[in-house]
Amino acid sequence: MGQPVREYLLTLCVTAAVTYLLTGPVRKFAIATGAMPEIRARDVHREPTPRLGGIAMFGGLCAGLLVADHLDSLNGVFERSNEPRALLSGAALIWIIGVLDDKFEIDALIKLGGQMIAAGVMVVQGLTILWLPIPGIGAVSLTSWQGTLLTVALVVITINAVNFVDGLDGLAAGMVCIAAAAFFMYAYRIWFGYGIEAAAPATLFAAILMGMCLGFLPHNMHPARIFMGDSGSMLIGLVLAAGAISITGQVDPDALRMNLSLSGSEREATHAMLPVFIPLLMPLTIIAIPMADLVLAIVRRTWKGQSPFAADRGHLHHRLLEIGHSHSRAVLIMYFWAALIAFGTLAYSVHSASMWIVFVIVALSAVGLVLLLLPRFTPRAPRWAEAFVPPRYRRRTRLAAAAAAAEGTEEWDGAEEERTPVGAGVSGVNGATAVGPRSRFPDRRKTGASR
Repeated sequence: MGQPVREYLLTLCVTAAVTYLLTGPVRKFAIATGAMPEIRARDVHREPTPRLGGIAMFGGLCAGLLVADHLDSLNGVFERSNEPRALLSGAALIWIIGVLDDKFEIDALIKLGGQMIAAGVMVVQGLTILWLPIPGIGAVSLTSWQGTLLTVALVVITINAVNFVDGLDGLAAGMVCIAAAAFFMYAYRIWFGYGIEAAAPATLFAAILMGMCLGFLPHNMHPARIFMGDSGSMLIGLVLAAGAISITGQVDPDALRMNLSLSGSEREATHAMLPVFIPLLMPLTIIAIPMADLVLAIVRRTWKGQSPFAADRGHLHHRLLEIGHSHSRAVLIMYFWAALIAFGTLAYSVHSASMWIVFVIVALSAVGLVLLLLPRFTPRAPRWAEAFVPPRYRRRTRLAAAAAAAEGTEEWDGAEEERTPVGAGVSGVNGATAVGPRSRFPDRRKTGASR
């Protein structure tokens, strides 16, 4: 079992390294080609920032698949299944559409059609949902058109959910990386824990997706030097959906039930059967936050008589900024909730009878609510540790506080990189930015996410 883990780690590292190294040249290419849209009213960054980060992420995807094809424990995935080729075909198509949108801003309906075609390309090559495990009924075989419609719907929903949440520096890449990590652990357990070979492609997809996100994050964390754009957000959304489709519709629940019965007592098999039904929930839990944002956006825009594709400033990350959270804290809060939902579901699938897991999830949920209700709270390090923490976590001396009061400056919320006045509003007009009037900010470069 150690050999596959090392090879997955190697694949992840190669994918991350290629993505990281390509992002710098891609940024220069985006600047040279003018892929730097002007600031829009809904944006939270202050300067035009290059997009096309998806080019580097697609390069990382290709490198990860190429390396995996030459590793002893992983090349069997390419020999026994056509799913990696199906993923690469669909990813290439959605990536081209995203690059064109980043440069020319194509119509939303054209993008939607492209997403459906990309999903159809994967279905034609075998990456589709064949059956669904229904609790109390068992495996339900789907007809060809039922599997196609369900696959296309899941791909389109996941792509747009990830695209909608891509609104702050590092937000989409970090949340998808967290989801991919939880999904990797789940798929790896199904493959090596229960000996189900059909789960191998989903495990590989999750490892490569983690590498894509980890390689891009250093360039995209606040303040971002480059955005992934639609070429990146739609790409990672498609890869995430491909893994969910693979393990949901390709793993035979009856084969898994037989392996569980052979591996332990009847009671243990009954408790362990939960992983058979988790595929119905895991694809939803790993994108729970983006899905909630997507549904709320559609309802909000439709209620106002607008198109569901019309952009606005009502996303969850915008609301976190409005109630007083700094950019970095808003991103970390979204990370927290994504990790809680994804890893909570994963833990419950392993030990479904353990009440302590439910207790821990409830306790962490309470912590998350407290963080949401304390947007002005900034942790302070003790005096002896101030030399080892960023300046924003150090206690200000009385002399510095008196000097600030003498200059008439406002009380800051402690996030030095944001320089956000307490109570600053959110606006996108008349020179104001998402976290306050432009005049309140220092002149140094600041960027956020565009969407």
